[in-house]
Amino acid sequence: MTDHTDYQEVLSPNRYYDSTFDMEAIKLLPGEYYVTNRDMVLVTVLGSCVSACIRDRVTGFGGMNHFMLPENKSEGDSPVATAARYGAYAMEMMINQLIKSGAKRSNLEAKLFGGGNVLRGFTVTNVGERNVDFARQYLKDEGIRVVAESLLDIYPRKIYFFPASGRVMLKKLRHANNDTIVEREAEYGARLKHADIQGDVELF
Repeated sequence: MTDHTDYQEVLSPNRYYDSTFDMEAIKLLPGEYYVTNRDMVLVTVLGSCVSACIRDRVTGFGGMNHFMLPENKSEGDSPVATAARYGAYAMEMMINQLIKSGAKRSNLEAKLFGGGNVLRGFTVTNVGERNVDFARQYLKDEGIRVVAESLLDIYPRKIYFFPASGRVMLKKLRHANNDTIVEREAEYGARLKHADIQGDVELF
């Protein structure tokens, strides 16, 4: 799906027309990412998950992911090491796709969102904090500058990312019914817990 003027990597099937912004839109669910150089909007709703909006500030190639570290209790491997593999995979898949599409690593900059304390049923202490700590450290290690962030707190967030310009619009869902968000992320967390990152990579 590549040509000289238009590139997009479809790893989120939720495409629609957004009448508010008068443009094509992609809605990302937990475990998905999307990379494009088109003038469009990428949309997601975050509870304890984190989204990294990463963009080549020169070419305008950009992408968004939506991920969570797993709650891992396996005895054969360190839970920290296992969680880090999942988080690194979520980030690397999108960054590698950006590079393949024509972005330059030296031009990449990031905006981070999410990590709210909304999954109170999880047994780990605030999975949102773990997701945030991981994302910040990963980008620091990769030398990708974080130019903006809205993280932690107790509210879900709705994010609109416009890769062509790098602009992000954010709405905190202070009065929304958050059951759907919590259920969706809890189901995603359960999939992470039982999946094998070294097997078929179909989670992200």
